[in-house]
Amino acid sequence: MKFLSIYKTVERGVPPTPEEMAAMGKLIDKHMRSGSLLATEGCLPSALGARVRLSNGKATVTDGPFTESKEIVGGFAVLQANSKQEAIELAKEFLQVAGEGECEIRQVFEAGICANAAAKP
Repeated sequence: MKFLSIYKTVERGVPPTPEEMAAMGKLIDKHMRSGSLLATEGCLPSALGARVRLSNGKATVTDGPFTESKEIVGGFAVLQANSKQEAIELAKEFLQVAGEGECEIRQVFEAGICANAAAKP
């Protein structure tokens, strides 16, 4: 099963240290080699982003930074796991390296797999 892990954190304002980058690189390499990590990327500061919202048929754009937000999306990972619990364990390991924040885990729709899971409460 595929899962999307969305990393939410408080915007740091400074780039990671070389030591933090090395630790994350080691974790990424470990999970890419095992096949449990399919893709991952970090996000640049929200000052470089925008939010696009559609309401009542009208699109509005708000440029970053998003100072009103307590947390922002700091990055994502696409995980390959045998269960939601396994995906949770991968997220816990990631947070030990990434630091403060949270990961929202969402199973990715796969035809024939999720159709049956969605029918279950």
